[in-house]
Amino acid sequence: MSKQKQTVLAAFLCLLVSAAIGCGCGKGTNTAGGASGQLHSIDTLRLGNFNADSAYSYIARQVEFGPRVPGTESHRACRDWLVSKFKELGIDSVIVQNATVTASNGDVLPISNIIGGFYTDRPRRIVIAAHWDTRPWADQESKADDRAKAIPGANDGGSGVGVILELIRNLAQNRPKVGVDFILFDAEDYGESGTFDSNSESWCLGSQYWAKNIEPYTAENLPEYGIVLDMVGGKDAVFHYEAYSSQMAPNPTMKIWSEAERLGHGHIFERSVGGVIIDDHIPMNRAGIPTTDIIELNNHQTGAFPPTWHTLEDKLENIDKNTLKAVGETVLNVIYKEKSY
Repeated sequence: MSKQKQTVLAAFLCLLVSAAIGCGCGKGTNTAGGASGQLHSIDTLRLGNFNADSAYSYIARQVEFGPRVPGTESHRACRDWLVSKFKELGIDSVIVQNATVTASNGDVLPISNIIGGFYTDRPRRIVIAAHWDTRPWADQESKADDRAKAIPGANDGGSGVGVILELIRNLAQNRPKVGVDFILFDAEDYGESGTFDSNSESWCLGSQYWAKNIEPYTAENLPEYGIVLDMVGGKDAVFHYEAYSSQMAPNPTMKIWSEAERLGHGHIFERSVGGVIIDDHIPMNRAGIPTTDIIELNNHQTGAFPPTWHTLEDKLENIDKNTLKAVGETVLNVIYKEKSY
C-alpha cells in the first residue's frame, strides 16, 4: 500500500485529534452500558449478521487469481469476478470506470474502478471503499531476489474487498435506511518506495483518477461521509486513529471507534493516533467527501504496518477472522444506525 509512516507529524497531530474527536481513551469491554447504567449483553446490541467465514472466503477467491497487478491476466479475471459478484449479491447498480493511467516509473496501466450502490436515488448517502489491486513488488522482503516478485495481497488489498462483499451481502438481505455506495479502487499500490514527501502522488492512482471524475456523483449529491478499509485482516491487529482522517473526517472517525467500543471491540479499535499515511481516503477527502481510513498502521511488532506488509508472506494463512469480524461488524452497525433524514 501507498503509505510511509510519519511518526513525528502524527505526534504533533495528536493534540488536534484529541480536540476534534473527544479523547475517550478507555479500552472496550464485552458489555455496554445503557442510559440507566445497566449493562446489556453485546449480542442484543448487534445489527445485521456479519459472517467472518464468508468474508474470508471472498479473500480466498481473490488470492486464487494470483497477484492482481494492473495489466495482468490475473487482474482482468479478478475484475470480472468482482463485477459479477456485485451483481450476484444483489446491489442495485454497478458502474465500471475504466481508464488508463501512467505510473511514476512510466508503466501505462489499464485500470478499473468498480462502483456499486444501494438506493442510488436517496439524497442521504455514505460510501465505503477499498483497493482491489496488489503490490507489483515485494519491496520489503529481506532477500534481494524476492523483491521483484508480486505479493499475494491477502491482507493488502484482499481483506478490504472481502469485508465489503460481506457488507453487500448483508445489506441486500436487510436494506439500510440510507443510500450506501461501495467503490473498489484500482492501482492504489503501484507507487514508489521511499519518503512520503517525494512520492505521495505516485500512489492511489485509481482514486486520484476517480476524484477528478467522481462517478456517480455531482458536486451537489456527494455522500455525507466515507470509510476506507485497508489491511483490515491481519493477525492480532489493532486499529488506531489515522491522523489525516481525524483532521479531515472527525465525525465518521468518532462514529466508528465509538461503535467498535460499544460492540466490545475497543481492544481492537484503540483511541489514540497511530500515524499518518497516504491512502485512498486522501483523494476522497479532496473530492469533498469527509473520509476516514481504517488501517493497521501501528503494529505491536513493527511499530508501523503489519509484518506481512509488502512481503511474500501476505498470504491467506495470515488472515485473522477475528479481525475481519471486528471491522465488518463495526462498519455494518454504523451503516444500520444511519437515519434517512
